[in-house]
Amino acid sequence: MYQAIVFLPLLGAILAGLIALVGARARFPGEGPPPGVEDAATDAHAHHHAPAVEGGGVIHHAAHEGDGHGHGHAAEPAAAGSRTAELITTTLLFVSMILSWIAFVQVGFGGQTVRVPIFTWMLSGDLKVDWALRIDTLTAVMLVVVNTVSAFVHLYSIGYMAEDPYRPRFFGYLSLFTFAMLMLVTADNLVQMFFGWEGVGLASYLLIGFWYHKPEANAAAIKAFVVNRVGDFGFALGIFAVFHLTGAVDFDAVFANAPALTGKTINFFGWHADALTLICLLLFMGAMGKSAQFLLHTWLPDAMEGPTPVSALIHAATMVTAGVFMVARLSPLFELAPNAQMVVTFIGATTALFAATIGLVQNDIKRIVAYSTCSQLGYMFVAMGVGAYSIGMFHLFTHAFFKALLFLGSGSVIHAMHHEQDIRNMGGLKDRIPFTYGVMIVGTLALTGFPLTAGYFSKDAIIEAAYVGANPMALYAFICTVTAALLTSFYSWRLVFKTFHGEPHDRKHWREAHESPMVMLIPLGFLALGSIAAGFPFKEVFAGHGVEHFFRESLGFAKTNQVLENIHHVPLHIAVLPTVMMALGFVIAWHFYIRRPDIPVELARQHDFLYRFLLNKWYFDELYDVIFVRPAKWIGRALWKGGDGWLIDGFGPDGVSARVLDVTRNVVRLQTGYLYHYAFAMLIGAAVFITWFMFAVK
Repeated sequence: MYQAIVFLPLLGAILAGLIALVGARARFPGEGPPPGVEDAATDAHAHHHAPAVEGGGVIHHAAHEGDGHGHGHAAEPAAAGSRTAELITTTLLFVSMILSWIAFVQVGFGGQTVRVPIFTWMLSGDLKVDWALRIDTLTAVMLVVVNTVSAFVHLYSIGYMAEDPYRPRFFGYLSLFTFAMLMLVTADNLVQMFFGWEGVGLASYLLIGFWYHKPEANAAAIKAFVVNRVGDFGFALGIFAVFHLTGAVDFDAVFANAPALTGKTINFFGWHADALTLICLLLFMGAMGKSAQFLLHTWLPDAMEGPTPVSALIHAATMVTAGVFMVARLSPLFELAPNAQMVVTFIGATTALFAATIGLVQNDIKRIVAYSTCSQLGYMFVAMGVGAYSIGMFHLFTHAFFKALLFLGSGSVIHAMHHEQDIRNMGGLKDRIPFTYGVMIVGTLALTGFPLTAGYFSKDAIIEAAYVGANPMALYAFICTVTAALLTSFYSWRLVFKTFHGEPHDRKHWREAHESPMVMLIPLGFLALGSIAAGFPFKEVFAGHGVEHFFRESLGFAKTNQVLENIHHVPLHIAVLPTVMMALGFVIAWHFYIRRPDIPVELARQHDFLYRFLLNKWYFDELYDVIFVRPAKWIGRALWKGGDGWLIDGFGPDGVSARVLDVTRNVVRLQTGYLYHYAFAMLIGAAVFITWFMFAVK
C-alpha cells in the first residue's frame, strides 16, 4: 500500500508525459514544434493591467496571469490524448489520496510505524544510503495533506485548464511534483530527503513557467529556482556537516549520535562554532528558501505568474510547507540546539508580521493570498522554534485546506471575470457567483481564526505556545503573531469586500460573470468542508494530551511536553486575544471598505511614503537588485568583455589568428602573376645570396 501511495503519482506523470510526447510528434511529425507555435497558441495569456491610481499613487501591477479559457486557442486544437491524461493522473491521485487516509488511521491511531526498504541507492566508503520509505505519524500527516490537496487540484484543473492546448504536459508536471513531494516526506535519510527537495524545486520551476511564452512567467520561474538554490546550498552544507560529525545520514543513526555532539565545536572558516547550532542553522537555511521565510521570501509572490492550480498546490499546501516538515522531522537535533531554535522563532515571527503588512495594500487577488501564505508559514516556524512541533504541524494540516480553498476560489473569481486579477476592478460579485462567494467566506473565516473553524484551533494554539514558550524570542513572537492576527483579518476581509461587495467597477465583465463549471466547484466544496472539519476533531491529537501517543518517536518531545501542558493554563485574556484581534480586523475592514470607502484612499494620500513602502514590498527586490544582481552583472560583463574577450581571445586564439591573416594578406600581394616581377625577385634573391656568400664565408 505504501509503495502505491508514493509511486502512483509517478506512474501518472510518466503516462501523461508519454501522451504529451506522442501528441507533439503527431502534431509536428519528424520535428519539434517550430518556434512561436506555442506562443501563438496562448498569446492571450500576456495581457497587462493598465497602471491604476489609488490614493494618488501609481500602482505598478503585474501582468494578467493569463489563464486561457479559450482566448487565442481557436487555431490551436487540444493535444491528442488530453482527456486521457487528465483522467489517468486524476484517478491515480484520488486512489493515492484514499490510501493516504487509510495509512493515516493505521499509523497515527493504530500505532503502526513502518519502514519499507526499496533498494540500496549509494555505497561509497563509509557512506551507505538506502532508498526506503519511512512511514510514521509525521509522514502520515504529510501524505494526507499532499495527496488530498493534489487530488482536488488535479480535479479542479480539468475545468480550469479546459481550453489550454497543452494539458497533458501540465498534468504530467502536476503529478511529477506530487511524486517529488511524496519522496521528500517519506525519506528515511537526509540524502533521500534532498532528492525530493530538489525534485519539488524542479517541478515548481516547470509549473511556474508553464506558460513560457510570457517573459514574466520565465522570470518568476528562474527567480524561484535561483532563490531556492541559496537556501539549498545551506541545506547541502548541513547534510555534509551531519555526515562529517556522525558518519551517518539516516535519521535513526543521526538522532542516536546527536546527544554526543553536545558541546562539540566545528571549525567553520576559522570560527569555532557550536556543532549542533551550526548544523541546525545550515539546515534551516534550506527551510527558509523552500518555505519563503524573511530574506528568502522574494520568489513567492512572483510565482503567482503560474496557473492558479499551481499556486494552490505548490504555494499553499505542499512545497512551501516542506521547510516546516523538515524542521519537525529534525526536531531531535533542534531540541539540542536552543540558539538555533531562537533563530527559527525570530525568523518565523518576523515573517508573520512582515508579510502581513505587505498584504494590507496589495491589489492582485492571488498576491494577497500569497503574502497570507508567507505570513502563515511564519506562524508555523514560531511553533517549531518554541518547541511546539505538533502544534506547528497542526497549523500546517489545517492551513492546507483553507489556503488551497482561497487560491482555488480566487481562480474561480478570475475565471468569472475573464482573467481579471485586480480586486479594484471587481465588486458586487456575490450575486453573480454565490457558491464561490460562500466558499471564500468559509476560507476567510478559517484563515482569520473564527471560532470553531480549523484555523481557530491551530492558529490560536501557536499564539498561546509563543506566550508560554521559554525561548528568549518567545515574547517577540507572541507580539508579532498577535499583531499579524489583526492584520490578517483586515486584509482578508478587504479582499472579500472589494471583490464581492459594493458596486461593480467593471459592469461589462460583471454582467458576463458566471459560476465555474461543476468540476471546479466540487473541489471547492470539499476543501470548504475541510476548512471547518480539520480543526476540532484533530485538536486533541495535535495540541491536547494525546500528542505524545499520537506522534510517538516521530517528533522530539524533550521540551515540547512542557509547552503543550502550559498552553492549557494560559490566562483567559490571552486565550481570547486572537479572537478579539480577528473581530477588530473585520470591523476596521468593514468600516473602510463598506461604510466609508473614501477613508483608505485618503489614508494612502496622506501617508504616501508608507503606502508606497508597503506597496513595493519593503523594496526588497530593489535592494537585492542593488546588492546582488547589479554587481553580479557587472562582474559577469567585466569577465566576459575584459577577461574572455579582450585578454583571452584577444591575445589567444583571436590574436594569433589575426596575425596569421595579416601576414598571409601581405604575402598574397607578392603573387602578382607578372613574369618581370618574379625575375626581379629572383635577381634580388641572387644578389642577397652572393653578398652573404662573399662576406659571411671565409
